[in-house]
Amino acid sequence: MPRTTDSRHDQPIAPNRLAAHPPPTAPNQIWVADLTYVRTETGWLYVAVIMDLYSRRIIGWATGQSLATATVLRALRMALTHRRPPHGLLYHSDRGIQYASAEHRAVLAAVGIEPSMSRVDHPYDNAAMESWMATYKRECVALAEAVGGYTDAAHATADFVDYVEGYYNRQRRHSALGYQTPLDFEANVN
Repeated sequence: MPRTTDSRHDQPIAPNRLAAHPPPTAPNQIWVADLTYVRTETGWLYVAVIMDLYSRRIIGWATGQSLATATVLRALRMALTHRRPPHGLLYHSDRGIQYASAEHRAVLAAVGIEPSMSRVDHPYDNAAMESWMATYKRECVALAEAVGGYTDAAHATADFVDYVEGYYNRQRRHSALGYQTPLDFEANVN
């Protein structure tokens, strides 16, 4: 199995600002990000995801056939295009080279986003995102694997999009949101 987090690199590491930050009170205050992998018949597919911590809504995502920074940047650019966050938004990830890379840090700096990174070997520092990844693997990937798995990257990507856009953001209710969906929770912001 591939490792998605290579934290043994010489790139700068942001402090864990999320640990001391108050919980978000509105959208676009804190985003959390992570990267996972999915098996297909033609090889691994890597999935980068960004969640708005306030509503648990998936706001950016990208898939790719390598762990290159480009996949993470496509997810970030999607989120930036759709959300246009204010300066000072907190963006939390693990210490992976993709998130610590000069290119990724430059994009964050250019739009005024404050980076935050988990401590080494502390996945609970990014608990909401880790939980989402486990939910995605259980509610989407495991179901596909039960009927033969994904034929290729296009198949896995299409299933991911159906899960996120057709089910997770629009229909899946969360106890942390008062049993509302992420979209409904955001719609009810005063």
